[in-house]
Amino acid sequence: MKILLFFALMLSSYAFAQSGHDHQNKTQSSGDHHSEMHDGDHHGGGMHGGHHKLDKATLKHFFEPLPDSIIDETKNAALIKLGKKLYLDPILSVNDKISCNSCHRLDNFGVDSQATSPGHEGKRGGRNSPTTFNAALHIAQFWDGRAKDVEEQALGPILNPIEMGMKADTDVIDKLKKVDEYKAMFAEAFKGEKDPIMYTNVGKAIGAFERTLLTPSRFDDYLKGDEKALNDAEKRGLQKFVNMGCANCHNGVAIGGNSYKKIGLVEPYETKDMGRFAVTGLETDKKVFKVPSLRNIAKTAPYFHDGSVATLDEAIREMAEHQLGREVGPGFVDDVKAFLGSLTGKLKE
Repeated sequence: MKILLFFALMLSSYAFAQSGHDHQNKTQSSGDHHSEMHDGDHHGGGMHGGHHKLDKATLKHFFEPLPDSIIDETKNAALIKLGKKLYLDPILSVNDKISCNSCHRLDNFGVDSQATSPGHEGKRGGRNSPTTFNAALHIAQFWDGRAKDVEEQALGPILNPIEMGMKADTDVIDKLKKVDEYKAMFAEAFKGEKDPIMYTNVGKAIGAFERTLLTPSRFDDYLKGDEKALNDAEKRGLQKFVNMGCANCHNGVAIGGNSYKKIGLVEPYETKDMGRFAVTGLETDKKVFKVPSLRNIAKTAPYFHDGSVATLDEAIREMAEHQLGREVGPGFVDDVKAFLGSLTGKLKE
């Protein structure tokens, strides 16, 4: 089914490519290889004359705006309040120094802007800490998809020896039960439960809070019909993004986060990280990772699973090369970067 969907997306993107000259790689290249996109320096002519506007059917095929909410914030007010407190509280770490917010900062688009994050002893993990913003919309959590949802994901770092370093879930519960405020908050959030301070409930609470971290952007306004929400450069970038084939992987409500792909699909990408292979044991999952969401991507550098790419310009060029087998010039990079900037949402107070 994944293969059929992949080729369906490829064929659909060909329908609205403008040049009529496509380059098909012998390997599993994702993309509509538009000849004009080789150097991307096409800022004149038709590109300014409305040529950069994609029709509504095309937009709907690839994208959808963020929903207003994915959790009833009124009904779950006590649970969300507890989750936010836990998210910010270093009590969940062995030395009371590391919180969820240490690596996924609420004031910094859900990231810490580091290649890899330091844990409770200062040691760093092997993967970049992805943003928690809009993460609840993803197909799964972590780069390798080993957690099914944000509720399960929230529990992983707490017991990770490099990250928050707690020895056992019982140790976490013992710490929380010594705090009167947590006793009251868990009782309120999990009414009717005889012993509400349970480890699974920690994940439920943090997950509930993370489900509120949606960041609607100008692109959502554009998808809803506001033609003025994007400027000309952003619209050109959107068209190039779709025509090149980027939208074959980065699509849906989160503009990514809904599929797994091999990094180095066309041109090999050097990495010792075997990605999803560690989870499934399948040879076909070597170097396969969850496709990142591109929402707020202009604010969440550095990039890739290892945090090895410092700038968005470089990330665009690297993805074009390794995933599509294309060399792109500054015009393409500038326009696509402009479009990606329209995905930056407004942070809640």
